[in-house]
Amino acid sequence: MAIVVIGGHSRSVGKTSVVAGLISALRDYDWTAVKITQYGHGVCSANGAPCDCATDDHSWAITEERDRGGESDTSRFLAAGAARALWVRTEQGRLAEAMPALRKRLEGSRNVVMESNSVLKFIRPDLYLMVLDPSTEDFKNSAREFLDRASAVVLHDSKTGEAVWQKVSLKPVGDKPVFRITPPPYVTPEIVEFVLSSLASAGKADSSRVESPFGMTRL
Repeated sequence: MAIVVIGGHSRSVGKTSVVAGLISALRDYDWTAVKITQYGHGVCSANGAPCDCATDDHSWAITEERDRGGESDTSRFLAAGAARALWVRTEQGRLAEAMPALRKRLEGSRNVVMESNSVLKFIRPDLYLMVLDPSTEDFKNSAREFLDRASAVVLHDSKTGEAVWQKVSLKPVGDKPVFRITPPPYVTPEIVEFVLSSLASAGKADSSRVESPFGMTRL
């Protein structure tokens, strides 16, 4: 089982589009796609606005998407060609409580792609791509925390060539591959080739292999 994680420094920088693009480009991998959303006080971390992400017991929930024609991010994953799509909702700081159930839901999956930064606290993926948009000022703490874990950077081209975020050093990814994008598209042939070669190097090029790394404990 290959595990690919797509993170980003803020909301609305194209994480979902990168996930969907990779699923579409690599359909033979039979992806199980996972979107992780954390919320707090009725506010969604996805867009900072009041939302209905909160679960009934205000702790966590995992739901499986069935609608391939909907407008949700998980519907987009199915429309792109994912075999399955899961939405994990947790309170801020309580993702650990959902991880045992998520591991169980992922048993038997051929390959997994996740949209999240915080999940890196609990798994070691084969590949972690960080999406950065220099025109978006916000820089999540989770993105700062795991920046040095990025395998490569997917970087939006900036008209000015300068980033508007403040007091953020990109030295942790200074020696990592950088793939520039001008959306659309969000996934270029170079990104696809990098993913394929990285998975091959990790011994995960054959998508029929099932080797679960989810038995590991928290890092």
